[in-house]
Amino acid sequence: MTELHTERLALRGWRASDLQPWAAMNADPEVREHLGELLTREESDASVALFRTEFAQRGFGWWAVEVRATGKFIGFAGLDRVDEGMPFTGVEIGWRLARPAWGKGYATEAALKVLAHGFDVLALPEILAVTTATNHRSQAVMRRIGMTRNPDDDFDDPAAPAGPLRPHVLYRMARGAGI
Repeated sequence: MTELHTERLALRGWRASDLQPWAAMNADPEVREHLGELLTREESDASVALFRTEFAQRGFGWWAVEVRATGKFIGFAGLDRVDEGMPFTGVEIGWRLARPAWGKGYATEAALKVLAHGFDVLALPEILAVTTATNHRSQAVMRRIGMTRNPDDDFDDPAAPAGPLRPHVLYRMARGAGI
């Protein structure tokens, strides 16, 4: 698995030592606020198994993110194929960090590295980002990394229950648009 490094972060393969802090993130109502149900430890562990399998099959996916200076696991960032049933197709960028890592610029730093990898190494023509309409923190990251939104592309996530998690926004960046 390719590792990516920024000044402060390492985006790397998942380790057994990541499972407990990942499960704690998935059981945190604030981290999951825009994602839906909290995950059990078993569901959380199963997600990492899936991340590993998909990365091995495709050559891209979700990297574990750690702070280089401390080696501390703080979340994930990466690329994934858009889920089936969505009103668009492509590859999307994403990130999720533990609350103590919020507000430090880590999501932006990791996302910029992932964008560069997607365009420069994987030669993707476009990278998408989606989140709930109420997730203003993620939308701010999307804007900071240079992605743009056309409100005509906003949609209701067919997999989300009726309510505040259904309305979603779509941001885009084409290769060559500049990071």
